[in-house]
Amino acid sequence: MPKIKSAPSGRRRERQQQRGQLKSAGGLMFNTGIGQHILKNPLIVNSIIDKAALRPTDVVLEVGPGTGNMTVKLLEKAKKVIACELDPRLVAELHKRVQGTPLASKLQVMVGDVLKTDLPFFDACVANLPYQISSPFVFKLLLHRPFFRCAVLMFQREFALRLVAKPGDKLYCRLSINTQLLARVDHLMKVGKNNFRPPPKVESSVVRIEPKNPPPPINFQIIPEDFSIADKIQQILTSTGFSDKRARSMDIDDFIRLLHGFNAEGIHFS
Repeated sequence: MPKIKSAPSGRRRERQQQRGQLKSAGGLMFNTGIGQHILKNPLIVNSIIDKAALRPTDVVLEVGPGTGNMTVKLLEKAKKVIACELDPRLVAELHKRVQGTPLASKLQVMVGDVLKTDLPFFDACVANLPYQISSPFVFKLLLHRPFFRCAVLMFQREFALRLVAKPGDKLYCRLSINTQLLARVDHLMKVGKNNFRPPPKVESSVVRIEPKNPPPPINFQIIPEDFSIADKIQQILTSTGFSDKRARSMDIDDFIRLLHGFNAEGIHFS
């Protein structure tokens, strides 16, 4: 009597689905371990680019271009696109996408880890960012000189909400304070996981970041180590009137006044 093959178990079926999701239409395997979730919805790609308000003279930095869905649209709008990509396979796909077209001469590809790379001059940054590098990249961006005009970036939803959180919000934290000290940050739109291939496990959001130019007059230096910092901090908190305030209830102006209080006493932050 012939054997009847049983249907695959739930776990096995899930593994089969995941293997299928990792392949692009061209058979390329995406490495989700380094954040390769390709934005596939052209309406969202166009909306992100529209929010950046690009000019024909702009140099645009894109981090994690993937297979070039956004890169091609950026090349149509800007003078030049500098694409930073870690994966040599995707670099090849990117070059193949524009090969033989007028767009090819406007594309510069930097291969490697963007966090270990000196960023070139650019006017705007537009990216579906690998979520693992969100925090260090934001601060690398905000400390970049000369100033850029704006950045429109895709983040994990919770990270994006922390960036824009206000005093008193549950998600208001050090990330919120440090970012808003140096930039204006706006939440632009939510993006569902099914707009990516393969879909990530989390929901996403697009945020616009505009650096404050000039930046606040705070001297970021190293705190001296040869005195009792605890006593000094308490003294400064008392003299500035913040000794009884909780950080969660303080706004950006409060933090600037507090930083000035520390600076006046010779204490600076790096």
